[in-house]
Amino acid sequence: MGFARTCSVALVGVEGVVVEVQADLEPGVAAFTLVGLPDKSLSESRDRVRAAVVNSGAEWPQKKLTVGLSPASVPKSGSGFDMAVAAAVLGAAERIDPRVLADIVMIGELGLDGRVRPVRGILPAVLAAAEAGYEQVVVPECAAAEASLVPGVSVLGVRSLRQLIAVLADEPVPEEERDQRGRPDPLLAGLRMPGAGAATGTHSVGAAQHDQGHDLADVVGQKSARTAVEVAAAGGHHLFLEGPPGAGKTMLAERLPAILPRLHRAESLEVTAVHSVAGLLPPGKPLIDVAPYCAPHHSATMQALVGGGPGIARPGAVSLAHRGVLFLDETPEFSSHALDALRQPLESGHVVIARSAGVVRFPARFLMVLAANPCPCGRFSRTDELCECPSSAIRRYQARLSGPLLDRVDLRVEVERLTRGQLAGGGSRGDATATVADRVRAARERAAVRLQGTPWRSNSEVPGRELRSRWHAAPGAMDEAERSLERGVLTARGLDRVLRIAWTVADLVGHGRPDEQDVALALQLRTGVPRGASLSLGAVA
Repeated sequence: MGFARTCSVALVGVEGVVVEVQADLEPGVAAFTLVGLPDKSLSESRDRVRAAVVNSGAEWPQKKLTVGLSPASVPKSGSGFDMAVAAAVLGAAERIDPRVLADIVMIGELGLDGRVRPVRGILPAVLAAAEAGYEQVVVPECAAAEASLVPGVSVLGVRSLRQLIAVLADEPVPEEERDQRGRPDPLLAGLRMPGAGAATGTHSVGAAQHDQGHDLADVVGQKSARTAVEVAAAGGHHLFLEGPPGAGKTMLAERLPAILPRLHRAESLEVTAVHSVAGLLPPGKPLIDVAPYCAPHHSATMQALVGGGPGIARPGAVSLAHRGVLFLDETPEFSSHALDALRQPLESGHVVIARSAGVVRFPARFLMVLAANPCPCGRFSRTDELCECPSSAIRRYQARLSGPLLDRVDLRVEVERLTRGQLAGGGSRGDATATVADRVRAARERAAVRLQGTPWRSNSEVPGRELRSRWHAAPGAMDEAERSLERGVLTARGLDRVLRIAWTVADLVGHGRPDEQDVALALQLRTGVPRGASLSLGAVA
């Protein structure tokens, strides 16, 4: 009788559970039994592992074989257990010393020819192994860079089961042939999920942010909208842009990620883990260190937005935009159920998806930008009569955005129609992206000093009760905002958000705390009603 064990990782969302893979050989009729709540793709590993072992030159044991995945109460899915199952079987057959396998975590799929293929979720799996105290991890060679992002873990990248056997048995490691004809490596196919980005509108992360063709200086006019974008980036405030088609709403949203600060190490690992599970990591770039940008189409379902789907829940657009920007163009055209589902992640910063097999939690701390036309034809305005939509149609169109959702959006700005003179070159052009990004970074640093020792990183995350009790505005600065609350212009939540915005404005202009002018600009950006506040944020004290 032979027995061996090694370890792998089961992913539940972006959180991992270390699974002990045990193999037991007993005399009897040759059979292969896999137990421990495996799903269909994992049950099929019996055939993959058998073929991979034989084609790697090892002998398959002709005995009664039982492979158990422990803890048995945790559902397990995917093909990432193949390599651990094969190693445990070879250890039970004494082809490999079982003592060598006990403290190693193995993650990878096996092809029938014995080649090791990558799977999605390598980074969160290795993070889970490190948190559980494991120091040695074996992964596919092409995913070794991703696994190496986790500190304190020794990573071994192998290209085939033959190489793994040689390393564990202390034998010469064979060289595997590589395709030299210039074709893409077929082993890399497991790193990306084809079509997954199309449903959520996820672009190649970081590609658009640093494109020199996308600069804030290209936006003509729109001083109030540009100010709102800068305030949104500095404080992490959600933004609603309303205006006619072609006024620049999409241009502003696409340029917003470029003025956000680069991600810290912990934030980068969070974002990379989500994209790894979704199969959307950019080729050759294992670590995402810039703010992601996600712009789903208005036909996206609720599952595409917040996550879910049949079987195992997958991250949606709100999680793929974690620590970045979620842009919803033509927002009234989205399903009302899908939009209302955003209310929970907007408040909590995460998504919780309940399934019969368990509960999955995805991070979702994003900056949301909504864009909408003022009416179905897009030409409704207070200053002209070009719109031909009936008033009832305008009311129905604008009512598609619920009050509770809009109340969670900090900034509301009307994007004005451009004139011929502005488009011909006479319109004012604001600061370039690099200049605005420097001001945003300085404002974030001021906020970080103020919030040091707290669980919050930006002004938008600070609860209202903490703002009112710990960080006060200048005496009398909030009087006008409080009068707006009494008149019903603001809700209690809206008043807290005005104070948050005022702190962000103060950080941008270098004030120690918000004064009356800072609150006036915050109130104007919150309500969308002009109040004569200065929109200039360029001069920092």
